[in-house]
Amino acid sequence: MSEFQAYFQLGFDHITDSNGYDHILFIVALCTIYTLVDWKKVIILITAFTIGHSITLALATMGMISIRPDVIELLIPVTILLTAILNFFHKTPKTSYAKQQTYSARYPLALTFGLIHGLGFSNYLRALLGKEADILNPLLGFNIGLEIGQLIIVTAVLSITFVMIELFRLSRLKWNDILSGIIAGMAISLIINNGLFREIMGLSVN
Repeated sequence: MSEFQAYFQLGFDHITDSNGYDHILFIVALCTIYTLVDWKKVIILITAFTIGHSITLALATMGMISIRPDVIELLIPVTILLTAILNFFHKTPKTSYAKQQTYSARYPLALTFGLIHGLGFSNYLRALLGKEADILNPLLGFNIGLEIGQLIIVTAVLSITFVMIELFRLSRLKWNDILSGIIAGMAISLIINNGLFREIMGLSVN
């Protein structure tokens, strides 16, 4: 297996790993309000997230920016919670103009939060790289692995949404509320159990 293939697999495994499900939760939260017919909007949204995390992944891996890992570990579940909360305010607008404005506001959000998630990815990648001199191939392979993993997660979310709405006859609004509620609850749990959050709040650190 080539170096590129090895890091591709590591990137894919990292984002699809159920033990480190924070990134999965964020992608699901981003896609909750969409169905299969919205696939073009979802592609744009995920592209915005990809651009964001690719920028900080590259910069942090090359040592051009550095933020404390514990800060990033707290910010990531915060992005999940905020995205889930925003989903509760999503209603189907009556006019096409309003609908366009509602959806377009999510793109800069995905880009901005992608910057934070990219820093999380970089902490993992830098630990793998160690003192390796050539980082271009590992960085490229890892990032592409992340993207393929993202696409699989998105496809799964949209497919489940299709089943719940078309077969189980749940309304889009109810399904959005159910899924966003679950995600918000899991994000709150991640925040409460985060070491830095507990330290800030004066709670005992496990």
